[in-house]
Amino acid sequence: MELIHSSRDALVRKLQIVSNIVERRNTLPVLANILLKKQGGLLTLLSSDIEMQIQTTAEVGASGEDTATTVAARKFLDILRSLPEDSDVMVKLDGKKMSVQAKKSRFALQTLPAEDFPLVQEPKEWVTQISLPQKMLKNLLGMVHFSMAQQDLRYYLNGVLLVIESACVRAVATDGHRLAYADAPGQGGTAKHEVIIPRKTVLELSRLLNDTDDTVTIDLASNQAKFTFSDITLITKLVEGKFPDYQRVIPKTHQHHVVISRDALLHSLQRASILTSDKFRGIRWVLGANGLTIVANNSDQEEARDEMEVEYQGPEIDVGFNVNYLLDVLNNLKSETVQFTLQDGNSSALVTTPGKDDFKYVVMPMRI
Repeated sequence: MELIHSSRDALVRKLQIVSNIVERRNTLPVLANILLKKQGGLLTLLSSDIEMQIQTTAEVGASGEDTATTVAARKFLDILRSLPEDSDVMVKLDGKKMSVQAKKSRFALQTLPAEDFPLVQEPKEWVTQISLPQKMLKNLLGMVHFSMAQQDLRYYLNGVLLVIESACVRAVATDGHRLAYADAPGQGGTAKHEVIIPRKTVLELSRLLNDTDDTVTIDLASNQAKFTFSDITLITKLVEGKFPDYQRVIPKTHQHHVVISRDALLHSLQRASILTSDKFRGIRWVLGANGLTIVANNSDQEEARDEMEVEYQGPEIDVGFNVNYLLDVLNNLKSETVQFTLQDGNSSALVTTPGKDDFKYVVMPMRI
């Protein structure tokens, strides 16, 4: 029975959309597979890791009766990638075997029944629906995702807080040592909603969203969110818990400001970080009259010292930071300059873009 008749490139593009979330090791063997469902000439491709489900469609179904099966995602994608780019691919089902044919290449893969594939159960009713430009959501997530925690016991930190209201859309992430905040104008007519999107979902959305004005529709329920855009539907569980009060973390009374070339500071930090160690990534930041000195030491008594000219007339501030936290924000910003607002050697630093208030980054000091 014919399942798919398509160009190799079109099929690879669709498989790449859904296969990324498939885990290599699963307690359920069928979760290493993707679900292929043919209805008429329309093929639905679907993957799941229990917490998240991604679905897309393609006009690559072969003629014949409707059918469905599951096949190993990695093997299927690797086979297709190995084929010549201009290949036509024919996929057929014969009992429990699925054959893949292209030119003079033939592959036979084992399948598992489609009815064994665990689909995410959607809520009976979504509480609210919001629509945003894809590039707005992609940019918001891109500006904060690097501050998410990884496998923190405080599970509510392992994701991004998304705040949607009529006047503003905000994204906030923190791992307890630094916090990133970004906002964009709201779309109007929306009651306030706050949800925590899991880390893995944030990374998938960042990969799949396009940098265009095309719409992404967000449906929210008490414990689930659904993102619909292009020909993709992504359903995810939400992180339960109370996100920290980010407004209290952002400094309001710091008095000392310095504007620095982003590129020059980035390269200075990269040079100094060479003499930090994997276990200790601390650097000293010594800010004085018209100058910034960045110092790094390691256990071998080696030292890196890098000096920059800056316009600053305030008191001397000697403070330590984790160099990775500074490199992360500088690599993600696109502006030519960045503004650092500080108070003293024991207080956090606030990083912003000069003349704008749509992005804030707070990094806690470190004892050196």
